[in-house]
Amino acid sequence: MGIPITEMLAVARHVLKQRLASRERYPFVLMLEPLFRCNLSCTGCGKVQYPSSLLKKQLTVAECVAASDECGAPIVSIAGGEPLLHPQIVEIAQGLIARRRFVYLCTNALLLEQKLAEFKPDKRLTFSVHMDGPRGEHDRSVCRAGVYDKATAAIREALRRGFRVTTNTTLFEGADPERMRQFFDDMMKLGVEGMMISPGYSYVKAPDQEHFLRRKRANALFAKLLESPRKQWRFNQSPLFLQFLMGKRDFDCTPWGNPTYNIFGWQRPCYLLQEGYAKTFRELVETTDWSKYGHASQNPRCQDCMVHSGFEATAVNATFSSAGALAATISSLITGKL
Repeated sequence: MGIPITEMLAVARHVLKQRLASRERYPFVLMLEPLFRCNLSCTGCGKVQYPSSLLKKQLTVAECVAASDECGAPIVSIAGGEPLLHPQIVEIAQGLIARRRFVYLCTNALLLEQKLAEFKPDKRLTFSVHMDGPRGEHDRSVCRAGVYDKATAAIREALRRGFRVTTNTTLFEGADPERMRQFFDDMMKLGVEGMMISPGYSYVKAPDQEHFLRRKRANALFAKLLESPRKQWRFNQSPLFLQFLMGKRDFDCTPWGNPTYNIFGWQRPCYLLQEGYAKTFRELVETTDWSKYGHASQNPRCQDCMVHSGFEATAVNATFSSAGALAATISSLITGKL
């Protein structure tokens, strides 16, 4: 698997600390959105549809670091919008690294190559590049020709300079399993450290609402996609989450595991559903009616959701909940089998 030992140990220590403190709900990954501006208009995302007055707003370095301190998650995923458009993105990343966070800076890579000189390689910094499949599929997804080639060129340059690089892929209705398996081969040949995959969710602001996967269709797609995984494939995800995508495990959502902080505050209940904001992380956890969300709640908006932001934390938590789950995770990490 494509998860460094140091990062896995940090997560394991975090889980142990929370359980010793008898905390029922705690975060694994802070999803930090310092701005909503972007230089692409992807079909599956709608952040750029916010009014221009909001697209001009952004979090300060101090606000970003304070959110991380308040939340305490060992991993911070910096998303957006396009984070590299933030004029202080380097300072934000450095501030989080100084707090010993593992930082995944999510980017479409259009600006990555020209920004690399401003960053320094660090074991706690990873560029997570948005790659929605082979060239044709990716360029259609981001609604611009040539983005795939620009992104792969930026990945090569980042790797040449010694940076950690992973990919982040969202799959939609109509994805071809065989072409995606070839895409995984291509990313491994490119040299990325690991890949993250997830089915798309029907985000309310997304321009294209017709191609989000329903749960049964998602299970069928990922079962074909991940059947007999090639030995060289490395996924930057919990093996139990991948088994969940394949329909081999049944998990419910734990949205507090990946809380979102942006210019409005702490988003309830997750970054996909907009049901208000809390001023503090504690307020988010203690005053949100979590029983209203997740598959078991029968909330119609949650029935088809299988995205990593809701279920990856569930899978990680399950890993440490039983000897069997821990053994299955270790076996998959060693053998690469799902």
